[in-house]
Amino acid sequence: METSIQKNYVVGIDIGGTNTVIGIVDQQGNIMETSSVKTGEYARVEDYVEAVCDVLLLLIKAYGGTEKFRGIGIGAPNGNYYRGTIEEAPNLPWKGVIHLAQMFKERTGIPAALTNDANAAALGEMAYGATRGMKDFIMITLGTGVGSGIVVNGQMLYGHDGFAGELGHVCVDRSPEARVCGCGRKGCLEAYCSATGVARTAREILSMTNEDSLLRELPSEQITSKEVYDAAIKGDKIAIEIFRRTGEILGRSIADFIAFSSPEAIVLFGGLTKAGDFIMKPIQDALDSNIMPIFKGKAQLLVSKLKDADAAVLGASTLGWEA
Repeated sequence: METSIQKNYVVGIDIGGTNTVIGIVDQQGNIMETSSVKTGEYARVEDYVEAVCDVLLLLIKAYGGTEKFRGIGIGAPNGNYYRGTIEEAPNLPWKGVIHLAQMFKERTGIPAALTNDANAAALGEMAYGATRGMKDFIMITLGTGVGSGIVVNGQMLYGHDGFAGELGHVCVDRSPEARVCGCGRKGCLEAYCSATGVARTAREILSMTNEDSLLRELPSEQITSKEVYDAAIKGDKIAIEIFRRTGEILGRSIADFIAFSSPEAIVLFGGLTKAGDFIMKPIQDALDSNIMPIFKGKAQLLVSKLKDADAAVLGASTLGWEA
């Protein structure tokens, strides 16, 4: 009698504007091995898929061949779960609608599924991180931009077209002086509370005051959120104020988000969370001051438990079990 082959592994692929990370993940959520490809080196998506699959198929062979793999999960900017496509991603070399999941399936013979990178992070958190066992939470990723994944009743919120949950592009400043966001709109949360937004706040404050600051030792265009953090831990008042303003804006916004879906938790992920109390305390204070009384004290404010290096691959890999 023929026995079915145990499919012990999935592939998790995290596509970033600079690097694509490829990981082999087992049934317990252990990342067995990873490799990477430079995303931006491939002007044609066909050449990119070929380069990734050259690496991927070697990894797959080392773990028993394609028959040992359940599926491929992909997290990507502007990813559409319903269609398996990347659509008009501003930070990737390929424009238009890219049917990426289908391309990987055809090249490897393994089923593939794709979603937005922030949604992938939320799926990873639900399976392996701080929200394991929760059915209602919002994941907010604080990196170069601000992304979000919304889970309601144990299911990812995709909307009718696959693009629901763009909380980074909720307007937080409607004044004429509001910052222009990378999406083209003015006043988006992303323009203020991303790592890029922190650097913009630093340049604004430094230009409006003569107060001493360690940040003045750097050319203004070289200031990043890391330099702001390094100054803050040395007691730099301007650096501390930058994080306070950032945290206040984010905390007010989180109070609004809680009113939308009444989550059990808000989970923050990404480089800015490493600023610790410099940003987390202002977030919590602004949240507590602005939340509707009926929601007060009901939603936990958490920091992701997943390692930065693992989270994106683990999150994407969860799609592989469903592909």
